[in-house]
Amino acid sequence: MKRILLIALFLYGGLGWGYAQSGKWQQKVKYKMDVELNVQTNRFLGKQKLEYWNNSPDTLHKVFYHLYWNAFQPNSMMDTRSRELGKTEFHGSGNQVVKDWDSRVRDRILHLKPDEIGYQKILSLKMNGVTQEFNTEETILQVTLTKPILPGSKVVFDMDFEAQVPLQIRRAGRDNPNTGVRYSMSQWYPKLCAYDEDGWHPNPYIAREFYGVWGDYEVNITLDKNYIIGGTGYLQNAQQIGYGYESKGTQVTRPSGNTLTWRFTAPNVHDFVWAADPQFVHIKREIPKGPTIHVLYKNKPNNTANDNAWTEVATAAVTVLPFIEKHFGEYPYKQYSFIQGGDGGMEYPMATLIQGPGLGTAFHEWMHSWYQMMLATDESQYAWMDEGFTSYAEELVSAYYQQQKSNPTSNNELRAGVPNAPEAHLPLYQSGNYAGYFNLAKSGLEEPLTTHADHFNTNFAYSRAAYSKGAVFLSQLGYIISDSLRDKTLLAYYRQWRFKNPNADEFIRVAERVSDIQLDWYKEYWVNTTKTIDYAIDSLWEQDGKTKIRLRRIGQMPMPIDVQLQFKDGSQLTVYIPLFSMFGVKPAENNIPRSIHDPWKWTHPTYVFDVDKRLIDVRSIEVDPTWRMADVDRRNNKLELKW
Repeated sequence: MKRILLIALFLYGGLGWGYAQSGKWQQKVKYKMDVELNVQTNRFLGKQKLEYWNNSPDTLHKVFYHLYWNAFQPNSMMDTRSRELGKTEFHGSGNQVVKDWDSRVRDRILHLKPDEIGYQKILSLKMNGVTQEFNTEETILQVTLTKPILPGSKVVFDMDFEAQVPLQIRRAGRDNPNTGVRYSMSQWYPKLCAYDEDGWHPNPYIAREFYGVWGDYEVNITLDKNYIIGGTGYLQNAQQIGYGYESKGTQVTRPSGNTLTWRFTAPNVHDFVWAADPQFVHIKREIPKGPTIHVLYKNKPNNTANDNAWTEVATAAVTVLPFIEKHFGEYPYKQYSFIQGGDGGMEYPMATLIQGPGLGTAFHEWMHSWYQMMLATDESQYAWMDEGFTSYAEELVSAYYQQQKSNPTSNNELRAGVPNAPEAHLPLYQSGNYAGYFNLAKSGLEEPLTTHADHFNTNFAYSRAAYSKGAVFLSQLGYIISDSLRDKTLLAYYRQWRFKNPNADEFIRVAERVSDIQLDWYKEYWVNTTKTIDYAIDSLWEQDGKTKIRLRRIGQMPMPIDVQLQFKDGSQLTVYIPLFSMFGVKPAENNIPRSIHDPWKWTHPTYVFDVDKRLIDVRSIEVDPTWRMADVDRRNNKLELKW
């Protein structure tokens, strides 16, 4: 006679260059620009020579440029969009009503005076010496070519332009009221739009995210000799400039006059940023066999705390670089600059503008050098691949730095994964990227990660999706293929696709090759939909001396499942149930033995497995004991039996 003990558990009801890859091409540019900034009028004239290689198989009859600063005018698309989003309200902490607009923008553009707006005006434009017709459509310049650019050919554009630096509102600008920094010069020049296999990308400057063309820059900036500049590239005339850029122990010889011309070159980048202030303090650190670290910040007399905080940014950068390069790839440039400027934190090639010396922001912006400045996905379409991957890396780099700071003599290497003890996962699960994602998933405002960065219905949904859900994508990938193979994937991805503008499919292909696991289903569910993960222990019973356990999938997104069983005698068992769609299994992690069961088919809402133990011997069962799966309701994931 079979003895069946059935325990029904309704836990889920609410208990407590040129050709990058075969067939893939890229355009190429070479900029030479000369600008002279008048620090009294906040205006400058510029000359730009742009060499453009059409490596595409297409004949181009028109080209487009970005004119970003035209966004800083009343009733612009950026202004209107910000004010419209501000009509959406949420209840924040303390039940305080919060408007959805970007707090840095709000309705400030609407109230700019004529000498406070930003603009970029094209005075003349020639291609190969021939004048071209163009039309300015706010932040986009459309050029109808007199002669098409043929596949495989190169043309030269010569442009004269005029610009006024806007009052600091978003990323770029002058006279930041919070920091006092005079000039944050980002998006400051007419920049050719990207053209790829999807065609032109003339994205108006509404709020966020960029996409550029790889190339070389030669930039000559003339301004008042009392101003100190930090930015992209390598200063070519350091011995004429000084201000800490000169070789140690050498004499600086400045030319006569009231201005200085700073001459920079930057190879193989897709943008160029600079900032200037007469009170910048310059810290320089040399890393043996590595880049020079520059930190430039606004001097605050008799403020030792401010000096110490910015000095720590330089110290921290030197400390963490070996860890970054080991886990995310080599830094290929000869310098990196942390510059006080902008309105928060914003990344650019070889430099970042950061409002303050917070290390989390500094690490985040530096990690953008890997995921935007070198891999450089189209942020408008794949913001989560930049912001999310960067946020994931920032957490690891920050943890490593704190470890080194508290125990600098330690030889222990921080793993780029997650510890096995469940209690170690609780802070990660309750805060940071996981918490941000759960907040989004439960808000009713979530949109797929495939949404264009400017087209999210709310700023809230964009930020949680791009940063939090994008970061969880990588953490959870470690759960699916193992942390070790996820880490190998990140290095392989960097080395294969550096300087090649990869997309989501290309990342997935790398992960599949490294892991020998099919992952198209993961991208489909996590990126293309808003379906959520929720698994539960449904019921268990004893049959023929074995314990049978039934699991239930409540959420609409299927996943492979790890289950950990604890027994009365102190032993434990890890059960691994691959997902049918994977057509493979992840390797055992942390040398923990496990029992591998048949794959779970996504069409089946329940799954039953058994273990060779009496039910009375089971002490606890937990689904996803490492807490890496983004299960939206963990209350039904664990059962403790009080026999």
